[in-house]
Amino acid sequence: MATTAATPMAGTAVPTMPAPIAMTMGEPAGIGIEIALKTWRRRSVCDLPPFYLIADPDHVRATLAALEKLDRSQRVRLAMTEITTPGETAGCFDQALPVFPQALAAMPEPGKLNKANAGAVLGAIEVAVAHIGAGQASAVVTNPIQKSVLYEAGFKHPGHTEFLAELCGGNHLPVMMLSCPDLKTVPVTIHMSLADAIAELSTEMIVERALITARALDRDLGFSPPRLAIAGLNPHAGESGALGRAEAAIIQPAIDQLRAHGIQVIGPLAADSMFHEAARRNYDAAICMYHDQALIPVKTLGFEYGINTTLGLPIVRTSPDHGTALDIAGQGRANCQSLTSAVAHAGLMARYRARAA
Repeated sequence: MATTAATPMAGTAVPTMPAPIAMTMGEPAGIGIEIALKTWRRRSVCDLPPFYLIADPDHVRATLAALEKLDRSQRVRLAMTEITTPGETAGCFDQALPVFPQALAAMPEPGKLNKANAGAVLGAIEVAVAHIGAGQASAVVTNPIQKSVLYEAGFKHPGHTEFLAELCGGNHLPVMMLSCPDLKTVPVTIHMSLADAIAELSTEMIVERALITARALDRDLGFSPPRLAIAGLNPHAGESGALGRAEAAIIQPAIDQLRAHGIQVIGPLAADSMFHEAARRNYDAAICMYHDQALIPVKTLGFEYGINTTLGLPIVRTSPDHGTALDIAGQGRANCQSLTSAVAHAGLMARYRARAA
C-alpha cells in the first residue's frame, strides 16, 4: 500500500534521515491527536521516519485512553511518552509516540471549539520552526488548524502557510504543491473566485511558481532534471485562440521563459486530457492555473493519500490534505492515511535536503 506521495527517480540513492520530524497538534477539538497516534501505530508497516508530537501530554493521554476504549481489539497497542528534547525521539520512538509538551489552556471537548487554546495551537507551530532552526528537527508536519477560531483569537494570517513564511523570516514566496502517489500539482492562483483568478493570472506568476517547483523537485525529491507540464486556462487550451487568448498572451510566454531557464516543460496542455495515466508519464508535476484545476485530479486519484507540501520556504513542511473533521472527532473513526503520507513525504524531502546542504 502506498504511503508517500513522493517517488524519487529510479536509481537515485536516498540519503540517511537527519534529525526527527516535528509534528504539531493542530486544532485540539479535531482529529489531530487521534491521527497522530494512529500514524505512530503504522510506523513499522509504513517504514516511517522518527517523529515527535508537540502537544499537551494530558490531552494525548486522554485521547489514547478514549481510542483504546473504543477499540479493545487493536493488534498494535497505542502508547505515548513525554520527552524534554527532540533528541530523545530516536531512543523511544519504537516503543511509544514521543510528545514534546505544549500546554493547553483548557482540556478540549471533541468537536467543540475553544479559542482559549488558540495560543497553544500557534505556539506548537512556533516551537516546531524553532526546533528546525536549532537543528533539532529536520521538518515539520502540521496537523489541520481551525482558522475560524484562530481569527477570533486575533490571528492575522490567512492560514498556516503565511504564518510559517513569517516565522521563517526573509522574503519567501510560499508555493502549494498537492500530491498523491500518482500525481503532483501546483496551483498558480489559490484561494480566490474563478473570476478573480482569471483576472489575477500573469506570466510572472506562472514563471515564479514553476521555477520554485522545479527547484524543489530537483533538490528535495530527487527528480533530476524535473519535468513540468503547464496547463491551459481555457477549454482545449484555447483552441488556437477560438476559445480564449490567455494561452497565447500569458501562458506561452511563461513557457518560453522557463525554457530559457533550462527547465524541461510542455504545454499549454488541455486540462481535460493531461491527467490520465499515459499523459502523466510525461511530467513530474503539473502547473495549474487555478485552485480546482489542481485539486480535483489529485483528490480523484488519491483522496485518502493526498498531502499538501509548502515549497519555497527554507524549511520542509507537509500537511494532510484535509480539515479538522470536527464532526467525527472523538469517535475513533478518523483515517490517518493522509497524515501518514505527509510524514513519509517530509522524511524523504528532509533526507534529500540534508544531502544537498
